[in-house]
Amino acid sequence: MDNLTHSLAGAVLGQIGLKRKTGLGMATLIIAANIPDIDAFATLVGGHQHLGFRRGITHGPIAMLLLPILLTGIMIAFDNWQSRRGKRPESRLPLHKGWLLALAYIGTLSHPALDFLNSYGIRLLEPFSSQWVYGDTLFIIDVWIWATLGIALWLSIRRERRGAANWRTPAISACAIVLVYIAANGLISNRAEKMTAELVTEARGEHPELVVANTLPIAFWARDMRWRGQGEMGSGNFSLFGGDDRVSLNGDTRPDGMAEIDWESIASEDADARAFLFWARMPFVEEVDGRIWLRDQRFTFDGIGDRFRVDVTPEE
Repeated sequence: MDNLTHSLAGAVLGQIGLKRKTGLGMATLIIAANIPDIDAFATLVGGHQHLGFRRGITHGPIAMLLLPILLTGIMIAFDNWQSRRGKRPESRLPLHKGWLLALAYIGTLSHPALDFLNSYGIRLLEPFSSQWVYGDTLFIIDVWIWATLGIALWLSIRRERRGAANWRTPAISACAIVLVYIAANGLISNRAEKMTAELVTEARGEHPELVVANTLPIAFWARDMRWRGQGEMGSGNFSLFGGDDRVSLNGDTRPDGMAEIDWESIASEDADARAFLFWARMPFVEEVDGRIWLRDQRFTFDGIGDRFRVDVTPEE
């Protein structure tokens, strides 16, 4: 998920009352909720090699164990530094090291839990396993979660400042609403994938090898369907409110082109192609203006430029 969602999740966890457990509680939760994304520095390398690194080691079990400890040490050092300089706010609660560590773990663990929910993928067991896993449940930026958590955060802080006894209620309610929303979206995606697989099987006489329900930015009730099997690929649409025609297939079936390329040779010589193939879930080949591009069916929408495609045109 995007970092605003992670930050809001950390803040709302604070507003359910966790921030009152120790000084720097809210700050720890928000930072911890984002800290696994320290792997974003890989995007500075250029090219597409970051695809083979991101959402891996910093989202795996070793990072989940060590990052909260590191963050706790930093927060304690910061509090001590402010105290020595006489800059520590008088209103700040005393630091409770046990609770500070607990909040660091809660915030950090919330990150892969949210990242798992979209179709981009995450390697939850890296470095013990490089297997990508996918939730296919939420779009990477979900405005409904933004709104739910954002409004709840505002209401909770407003009530707290007014001294209301029920200041935690909006945050607790938002957590419950978001959990139900996530579960409902998971069911929608599961239903969309099953119905699409059935329709493709009926139309082609073969069950597809893979069907992915691509989530959409605003229309949580709809999915952009992608399927592939036996060297062929295609797409379709799903709408929860489509009645008897919830699923429709587009007439764009075509070969994925993967069998026509010597990928072993290309991957051994091209680090970008190697990283892309490691990351890609639904790779295919596309020829445009005499150039051969390696792409992924999940990311073919307008506006992404060259972020999710690699030029693999053979050198003459």
